[in-house]
Amino acid sequence: MNMDNKTVDLHVHSTRSDGTYTPTELVDYSMEKGLAAFALTDHDTVAGLEEAIGYAASLRCKGMPAPEIIPGIELSTEYHGKDIHIVGLFIDYHQKSFLKKLDEFVNSRIRRNQKMCALLREAGIGITYEQLLAQFPDGVITRVHYARYLLAHGYIKTLNEAFERYIGDDCPYFIPREKVTPAQAIRLIQDAEGIPVLAHPIVYRMEDRQLDALVMELKAAGLMGIEAVYSTHTQAQERQVRGLAAKHHLLISGGSDFHGGAKPELDLGSGYGNLYVPEELLNRIRKSRHSKLLFTDLDGTLLNDESSISTIMKTALDQAIERGHQVIPASGRPLLSILKLREELALTYPGMLVIAFNGAMVYDCDLGESLIEHCLSEEEVRYIDAEAAKFGIHVQGFSATNIVCREQNEEIAFYTRRIDLPVIYTEDIAAELASGTFKMTAVHLTDPSRLEAFRNHLADYCNGRIQLLFSSDKYLEIFSASTGKGEALNFIREHLHILPSHTYAAGDMENDISMLEAAHTAIALSNALPAVKAAADIVTSQDNNHDGLAEILKKQFL
Repeated sequence: MNMDNKTVDLHVHSTRSDGTYTPTELVDYSMEKGLAAFALTDHDTVAGLEEAIGYAASLRCKGMPAPEIIPGIELSTEYHGKDIHIVGLFIDYHQKSFLKKLDEFVNSRIRRNQKMCALLREAGIGITYEQLLAQFPDGVITRVHYARYLLAHGYIKTLNEAFERYIGDDCPYFIPREKVTPAQAIRLIQDAEGIPVLAHPIVYRMEDRQLDALVMELKAAGLMGIEAVYSTHTQAQERQVRGLAAKHHLLISGGSDFHGGAKPELDLGSGYGNLYVPEELLNRIRKSRHSKLLFTDLDGTLLNDESSISTIMKTALDQAIERGHQVIPASGRPLLSILKLREELALTYPGMLVIAFNGAMVYDCDLGESLIEHCLSEEEVRYIDAEAAKFGIHVQGFSATNIVCREQNEEIAFYTRRIDLPVIYTEDIAAELASGTFKMTAVHLTDPSRLEAFRNHLADYCNGRIQLLFSSDKYLEIFSASTGKGEALNFIREHLHILPSHTYAAGDMENDISMLEAAHTAIALSNALPAVKAAADIVTSQDNNHDGLAEILKKQFL
């Protein structure tokens, strides 16, 4: 344990749900405990956040070391009959649509509580919903409050007895509340700009296979984190959950689930004594919450017609990076061509990922290795090459380092003036690319209709497994249907744990449309094709030769 790293607690409850400390008392107690931050995650309510955040701010104004208060919530959901909890961190708790949905949750609780009180009265217990509210005026009423009420009025001798006789899951006076699904809770949290985290997964007592299936399903729904560090987790259980996080590429969170006197042996920040949630976990989550991703096509978008960028554009890019955002080139170009441009234009930003070959490759520049690769097969290359020969169309394939085509001609000379890569000339392109090609490009310099006719001819063969998209009026791109710039965008967003709402994509040609559709905010340059503009949320006022993309950087990233 590195004690130089400050401690945080990302799962804490107040009197506004079923805890016994007020939000103000939690701030004071967290200072006693020396926490750098804690997340207030009351059940289905954000009622305590304003108090906690405001009080902490007032203390800092007085020069006191108050902790950071992370606005959060814990949503109760149902999954195949099990109660599953989803924690939301860094939520925008002022968002009107979010608050409206929470009101619906609270109203469902009220209806449930009124029915349960009626059943308990039939059993001879003097209880009304109004009496519960009077005894617990600041909380969202849960079964814990029923137990406390029954204990205080002498109906039971211990809190456990309430659950055994009256309000446990199998008891006659318990009525389950209307619940949302975990996927619905995840969407609600993300709509509020929050990071959704699966809370205390071991508590659900699932078999390993079932838990893995749950995590896989929730990951597909947008889950971004999992609570691996938790008060009741053994070291083996924590390793198990960390393994799930690694397998499904999730952020790791941790917290005590502190409730105050409701769980008297469980303490804030330290759980049952051995809990340690380092601040670095919070920093990783915070980065996911605040970073934005700009996926940008190169030719005709980021680059001007001279394959360069202006000082204005370079300054805007540098400033966006300085503010913690990321710029991800996404091009039909081969990888080596993109890397060469990156060096020439001084776009060598740390942690940069690039999308090459129309999404067939995602490459990590720091690691010097690809993260994903998709190729056309040798059989597919052979068929496309043969059909291109019948049409008199120049076609070329790509290895990681070379262009491969049949012969030296005007088309390859034109292509390599911009894409400066070595060329292998061979009568048998498929044999040279026996391990597959990241893409093929059909080139015609004077008549786009010839390429369109070739695309139509290939349509039946390519149906469902190969994409045929134009990257300019001279280039028809041919690549696997399992990839594309949009698929690459989704992979990178998940890889970097970025909220969907923080993704932007800019392009100008047909092969950019899937990327614009995958991004939250789609941008078309003013020089873009009409179909690209139709897919965009924003069309720049200037074209690629007049820093059109810089408009977006200045408005959205700086």
